[in-house]
Amino acid sequence: MHLTGYVGLLFSLLAFLFLAIWAGFAAWTQKDESLILVERGQLLAGSGVIFSSLILLVALTSRDYSFQYVYENVDNALAFVYTLTAFWGGREGSLLFWELVIALSGMLFVFTPGYKLLSPRTRLFFWTFFLAIQGFFLLLLTCWSNPFIEMIPAPSDGRGLNPLLRNPGMIFHPPLLFLGFAGYAIPAACALAASIAGESKSWIKVCRNWNILSWVFLTAGIVLGGWWSYMELGWGGYWAWDPVENASLIPWFAGTAVLHTSLIEARRNALQRSNVFLMSMTFLLCVFSTYLTRSGVIDSLHSFGESGVAVPLFWGQMALLVITLMVTFMSERLTYRTLSDFLSRQGMLVITAWFLLALGVVVTLGTMWPVISQIWTTQSMGLDANFYNRVCLPFMSVLILLFCYCPWLGWKGGVRNKIGISIVSGALVIGFFGFYAAGISKPLATLTAAACVAALISIATLFILNPAMRKSRRAWGTYGIHLGLVLMALGIAFSGPYKIEHEFVMEQGEVVELGGYKIKYVSMSEDSTEELRARATTTLEVSKGDTLVGLMHPDKRIYKNFEKQQFAEVSTIFSLGDELYSTLLGFTDQSKASFKISVNPLVNWVWIGGTIMCILPLLVLTRIRKPEETN
Repeated sequence: MHLTGYVGLLFSLLAFLFLAIWAGFAAWTQKDESLILVERGQLLAGSGVIFSSLILLVALTSRDYSFQYVYENVDNALAFVYTLTAFWGGREGSLLFWELVIALSGMLFVFTPGYKLLSPRTRLFFWTFFLAIQGFFLLLLTCWSNPFIEMIPAPSDGRGLNPLLRNPGMIFHPPLLFLGFAGYAIPAACALAASIAGESKSWIKVCRNWNILSWVFLTAGIVLGGWWSYMELGWGGYWAWDPVENASLIPWFAGTAVLHTSLIEARRNALQRSNVFLMSMTFLLCVFSTYLTRSGVIDSLHSFGESGVAVPLFWGQMALLVITLMVTFMSERLTYRTLSDFLSRQGMLVITAWFLLALGVVVTLGTMWPVISQIWTTQSMGLDANFYNRVCLPFMSVLILLFCYCPWLGWKGGVRNKIGISIVSGALVIGFFGFYAAGISKPLATLTAAACVAALISIATLFILNPAMRKSRRAWGTYGIHLGLVLMALGIAFSGPYKIEHEFVMEQGEVVELGGYKIKYVSMSEDSTEELRARATTTLEVSKGDTLVGLMHPDKRIYKNFEKQQFAEVSTIFSLGDELYSTLLGFTDQSKASFKISVNPLVNWVWIGGTIMCILPLLVLTRIRKPEETN
């Protein structure tokens, strides 16, 4: 089966490369009749990727340790659900999952009405780029990151999945990220193809649903990753500005900028070159994210470490960058159209996009700073979380302020409703001084909180003053995204600067105070399971005044296949206000235990806002009618 799985990938590689060359030749010579061959070839070669993926999945679930990948990521005691997630839990498997999602996306796109709206020549150019992308990933899999390496003799047990990956977040977080990354391949290839072919149909409209869904998946993956970090790593936060965390955020900034600028092209037929460039760069940054995770060029808690794919990934990015620049700036088919002044809705959309791109540049430079700094020094210099917080959080506040006013401006300039904009301005001023009077004295937190309140009032006022918006799915979806972002920003504004944290060494029965709460160390128990060598579970009783708030049960555990490491499992008491968070650090003797306990105000609004951002955009998806003729 090892050879069969590898041959399946090799077959798909050769097929994709042949089809990419054939599609490019047919598009250049305008042999439209070749399109059916290319489309069927995508279905056939994509089936090869599916076949090989199923072989690996069966090997994982049956615990076939003759596969080196299975040995490294599964053991006999691992729960069944995590044998499935091991597919994308390791270096080789996650890259195969990347390619699997891209292949499935291409197979699905063939049957969509939007695809059939494009001219045959545009479709051929699309397949040239899209098939080349698939071929590139298969080249990585067959030459540098083969998941089908055989172990002789086969061990009786495996090494097992990293305990940090044995979390419900592992079921959803990586697949959502890969769905977002791979999904962007469709609009990126369409943008390049339409630019070369001079497509009369707007690729923005054809790929609108793909663009939105890719953004939703990527957003969901990032938010879920933050929740996973918060619940699993035990440090009490949700975003550490780790290089791999940043790697997923960078394409999100670009993709969000495209969502804003594409509105202008759809409505005013402007920013054509900008949108082609941004769309292609968004996918390029998704590949860059993979490069950071696998190259070992930057140290990260989440990375796979150095691997052989680093060099080909680097040159693959360079090739895509050159193609993007050539198509964007050398195509004579893309037209220029001037915009209205910046004090208009389209002007504000452009400013918002520029702010998002500036954030992306800052995060990229900060992430790569250990490498960049080696230009003038022999010792690399990294930037800590304080740098990102000082630079990026003010940007977030400005973005919320822009949203407060943008909906009230006309597309060609001027104020659409003076009453509405007056209400928002009043809410901003009252909110700022109100929060300051309530003791929220840190300037950035005060400004952000006031801007969030003003933005919430802006959304509510829009729907009150415009009855038609209350019946519009698009309005609910569009402003739902912003509502979610505002709630997230509110949670970030309070859970960061106003978090209270302390480490305590406590005896059983001892009571400590933190942030107005009394925490009592009640008891400790020990046990073991088939998976765990040992587990020590503590019980903390939390009260406020004479009222019992709840119990927390942080524990420390040792896994049988990872006996040299101890892993902490955090415990929380959920609240829409102050959430109590505890981590068991260890034991000083039989009766004393060391805890890290924190009070995190409004932290759950980060997850609530993120959930809203991922659900309500689905209302914006539109049905594209199938054309009567496809030529």
